[in-house]
Amino acid sequence: MTQTLTRPLPLPTAETTHYWQAALDGRLKIQYCPACARHQFYPRRFCTQCLSQDIQWIQASGKGRVYTYTVCHVAAHPAFESRVPYVIGMIELEEGVRMLAGIVGPDVDRVAVGSPVEVCFERISDETALPMFRLVAADAPAA
Repeated sequence: MTQTLTRPLPLPTAETTHYWQAALDGRLKIQYCPACARHQFYPRRFCTQCLSQDIQWIQASGKGRVYTYTVCHVAAHPAFESRVPYVIGMIELEEGVRMLAGIVGPDVDRVAVGSPVEVCFERISDETALPMFRLVAADAPAA
């Protein structure tokens, strides 16, 4: 009998619950500090620039570029073995923050530093969806 391995799931905290709920709804949210006009990611209770606690959640564009990436040829967890090789990238969003995420799609062999990407979501359980990114043509508007 074959056992289906489940992927590790994120554990939402007080700081990240809003982020994970938005992802489940297919929206990418990041934090914004109106006191110093700075975006930040990953979620925190205060602004890391000016220490203001008046942090707001905003809808991110979902568009960015690959800052750096790696191709994983060894699964980080047994549940990822069927995905090898897979691509993990540091994505620099238009808002200026960087986030680590998977890069998915049929053309991941073309991933390069500077490649334009857009967010998409992979539902991994009834309660969790992960923001992932896919390549977009450099001269085409992202959807």
